[in-house]
Amino acid sequence: MQSLCMKLRVLSFAAFFPLATLAFSEEEPLKIEGAPDPEEVAADAAGPGGEIPDDLRDDAEVSADLAVNQFTAPSISKMFDTLQYLTPLPIAETAREMPARMSLDRADLAIELGFLIADGFLMVQAEQLKDVEKMARDLTRYGKALGVGDGVNRHSAGLLESAKKGDIPQLKLELAATQRDVEAELVSLRDSDLAHLISLGGWIRALEVSSVGVDKQFSIKRARKVMRKDIAEYYSDCITGLEPRISARPSYIAMRDLLEGLSKKMDLDVGQKPTPELMKEVREISTELVEIALKRES
Repeated sequence: MQSLCMKLRVLSFAAFFPLATLAFSEEEPLKIEGAPDPEEVAADAAGPGGEIPDDLRDDAEVSADLAVNQFTAPSISKMFDTLQYLTPLPIAETAREMPARMSLDRADLAIELGFLIADGFLMVQAEQLKDVEKMARDLTRYGKALGVGDGVNRHSAGLLESAKKGDIPQLKLELAATQRDVEAELVSLRDSDLAHLISLGGWIRALEVSSVGVDKQFSIKRARKVMRKDIAEYYSDCITGLEPRISARPSYIAMRDLLEGLSKKMDLDVGQKPTPELMKEVREISTELVEIALKRES
């Protein structure tokens, strides 16, 4: 079964190519030759290899406000909902500076933008509002480099205003809306793969912080929050379905293999409890994922 990312890309191209070859009759609805059947795509998306975990979908009202459809990438905001149960988070220990020089590779930029949005949620969660201004500037830089500046600029002012007011809930909404608006612009530019790379970058960052935190202060309850086999599988499938010019890169093959291995380690039998030793292994894999994800192509 083709992955959700591959289906999304095919649909995006079908929607924007000139409708040169049409086959229709009075009895049948208008069809585009060669385009995938929407029902088939929906059925594939519902399968175990392509389904976005339910708790990583935007709330219904947020989806409606942002015109998010069922094929959207997982929400970075939702990823961080889980981290509130894992406090204190090792934010200082895992802090990363965004490179001063922008990459020339769009896939690199997308992954790094995901890390940046994730760091925004970490700042907000830790109430480090003095850092929001720099984060907003970095968001603007990345949005411009990706050609989706409008999607970022719409929310930069809102981020700064909310930080001044100390309005934590609004800051979270602005960050979530930034991801969704950028995603919408990328899909309109036929770059839906990059929308998924932004989400992947956000999740890898969240996994890094959570695995370090739980490894340092282990408990079975906290460790279970990190053992998300379904998410690791989702992103492994997602990488497989990226355009070959991205998925065939050694770094993406390595990430896919690490995610496959991670999903197996997180696959606990009924009644099986996570151990400190297993948590250390997950932490080590997350560190590897971060290093590979942030290794630039150019």
